[in-house]
Amino acid sequence: MTEPVKGPASYFPSIIKKYGQPIEHWMTQLEQVRDLKHMEQVKFLQTEFEMGQGHANAIVHVFRKNNGL
Repeated sequence: MTEPVKGPASYFPSIIKKYGQPIEHWMTQLEQVRDLKHMEQVKFLQTEFEMGQGHANAIVHVFRKNNGL
């Protein structure tokens, strides 16, 4: 059996459903603003893609963790 996903990644199924794009799409978008701070990256997703703060924060959190930022 697999353990349920916890933490920010637990938002991913609802993000995919709501915005119609795989998580990899959002990770690619964040490459454009890689050098910005966490909340600036969140604001980027909110402004450019009308993403809610919770969803944007979850994606940014995982992006930064995966990229050692």
